[in-house]
Amino acid sequence: MNIELRFFASVREALKVAQESVTVPATVKTVGDVRAFLRERGGVWAEALADSRPLRMAYNQEMTSADTAIEEGSEVAFFPPVTGG
Repeated sequence: MNIELRFFASVREALKVAQESVTVPATVKTVGDVRAFLRERGGVWAEALADSRPLRMAYNQEMTSADTAIEEGSEVAFFPPVTGG
């Protein structure tokens, strides 16, 4: 399945990439699976997308949880929590 990835703020800075088209294996079925799949790249990918890091995720430009199912051609985005004040 082909999906589009977007990375924002400190995640983008750590990975040195803002967007990417990727083909994921059939075992990747949710947004959380995408995160785990990308961590398998190791190095900065494993660090930036680690489970211990609080990250927000979006699916097709809507905030979502890790258990949201993905579909062909969809967009998954990762970014750190944002605070304001």
